[in-house]
Amino acid sequence: MSGEEEYDLVDTDATEEPGDEWEELDVSDTDADRVARKQDREFAQFRERIKDADQFKVEGGVFDEATLGALYKLVQDGHIDAFGGPISTGKEAHVFLADADGADVAVKIYRINASDFRQMRKYLEGDPRFDNIGSKKKKVVLAWTKKEFANLRRAAAAGVNVPNPIAVERNVLVMEFVGQDGERAKRLGEVHIENPQTTYEVVREYTRRLYDAGLIHGDLSEYNIVVHDSQLWIIDLGQAVTIHHPNSREFLERDCRNVANFFARQGLDTDGEELLAHVTSEAEPRED
Repeated sequence: MSGEEEYDLVDTDATEEPGDEWEELDVSDTDADRVARKQDREFAQFRERIKDADQFKVEGGVFDEATLGALYKLVQDGHIDAFGGPISTGKEAHVFLADADGADVAVKIYRINASDFRQMRKYLEGDPRFDNIGSKKKKVVLAWTKKEFANLRRAAAAGVNVPNPIAVERNVLVMEFVGQDGERAKRLGEVHIENPQTTYEVVREYTRRLYDAGLIHGDLSEYNIVVHDSQLWIIDLGQAVTIHHPNSREFLERDCRNVANFFARQGLDTDGEELLAHVTSEAEPRED
């Protein structure tokens, strides 16, 4: 099975509209789990280097044996050459800078023990991809990681600037680093916006493109939009749901309200209902 078939998670030829017929996510043991159990000499040396490295001395609970196995597998497969320091640390995931074939990449590691399963549940319940996952936190987090990989690919295919997903192994996601010289790109809420109207129109169009592709971000705000190379990028799509999710309308309304409220504070005459109407095609048709 090719990577595209495995992670697109939808057979577009068999669907009538985006978001239909999502395939079940596979959370069975991978090579990373087997490597961790086998504990060969090379893996043992890799594990010690990681545990002794200053840049990885972050909050505990991140580098369990299977996570180290996943990183080891990604290195073996050529997706990571060398690790840098942390880009961001959070309750559910840590993101590290790494090098891959001379280019910077971001390595996002979801923390299985610390992830807030109750917070995740509202995005999982009703999603057919998770029907057979069960309630074990490990399986939920592994599926969540694969879901983010798939959502990034779908968003990119829809013409939205998102980090290019490169590889996924267990609870580790490797993707394009959005930033420069090892510094992450600034969030929209961290910069001075010279032209709020144009910026708003780009965000509005991105939201609509996601919707047209059958996706709703579910946590969109000025904190999940970054500015890089004079362009806007959407990040953190782990919680994104399909338009057929039972809570999809609620999530979309909240996204639109958050975005519109931010730009209203920038002086624009807009609101969540106007944005929602545009995204769902209830406004005047676009001129293509």
